[in-house]
Amino acid sequence: MARSQYAGGGRQASYAGHGTIEMTEAPAAAPGPGQVQIRVAYCGICGTDLHILHGAMDHRVRTPQPIGHEMSGTVEAVGAGVESIAVGAPVTVMPLDWCGDCPACTSGTQHICQNLDFVGIETTGAMQQLWTVPESIVVPLPEGTPLTHAALVEPLAVAAHDVRRSRLTPGETALVIGGGPIGQLIALVAARTGAHVIVAEPNAERRAFAARQGAIVVDPLNEDLAQIVQERTGGAGADVVFEVAGLAATALDATNHARTRGRLVMVAIHPKPVPIDLHRVFWRELELLGARVYEREDFDRAVDLVASGSLPCDEIISDVVPLDRTADAFERLADARALKVLVDVQN
Repeated sequence: MARSQYAGGGRQASYAGHGTIEMTEAPAAAPGPGQVQIRVAYCGICGTDLHILHGAMDHRVRTPQPIGHEMSGTVEAVGAGVESIAVGAPVTVMPLDWCGDCPACTSGTQHICQNLDFVGIETTGAMQQLWTVPESIVVPLPEGTPLTHAALVEPLAVAAHDVRRSRLTPGETALVIGGGPIGQLIALVAARTGAHVIVAEPNAERRAFAARQGAIVVDPLNEDLAQIVQERTGGAGADVVFEVAGLAATALDATNHARTRGRLVMVAIHPKPVPIDLHRVFWRELELLGARVYEREDFDRAVDLVASGSLPCDEIISDVVPLDRTADAFERLADARALKVLVDVQN
């Protein structure tokens, strides 16, 4: 399927540039060969979408364009040759379109393709009633999975990839610096891996959520994070530190909390270079790991976790708003008034 040719239709919430979301409408064409048309049920909003709204990604996003990539829905129609998905099936989408030819792809790391198109950024996204995508990126959902919960699969796959990259094992201690949506999901996946979890987060409501899930919580603005980590680990430090806050100060501080030969996973996107304490990396033989998006096995694990009913999905979802209130949902997330807001695309 040609890039930037992800067809849409029906009512759409489109990024129009200059910090604005506008409602548009477009006719829907039948899916072509190898394509699947999805009736989108719910679409979540993430930090990347906020960056798009604020104009930080205008070099990648056409305007006006429906955005969004955290979604769930049901198959409306299929094109010729589509055999893996049937009309009416519940699905989500793994929104990565790789080239297949670059060194990253040919080495088996297609998810970090050197020419990667992220669907919903470089191409039309899911904030529209009908969305046509290649069969190859459609992920079936187990029957009975609530579609509200299924809209969490994509961000949960990010967390699953981060934890898998960290090589976290049962009994280890994981420190999550930053308790926003992805940080909370990392904490949940880490706990289900059998780890002891500490979450450092200044927002009281987000700390309360993490505490309800069994994590040790720390207010880094008013408590001594280093002391608490030392107390909880017998003076050793955390086995794995996830830097999710995305601040220069937290990136610099992260190495201070890892044990000898501990692992530091850089999850947050730092758009500009920030200082890292490389002497500490040397002195304690730390590993510094990057973690970007996900692979199919991470997506499959996320589907299994959501379908199992073992995650507090209803608590993670702060609100569900109709499509014409998409701009309001962005505002709520921008000032940290919500953990995850879903857009009900059909209403």
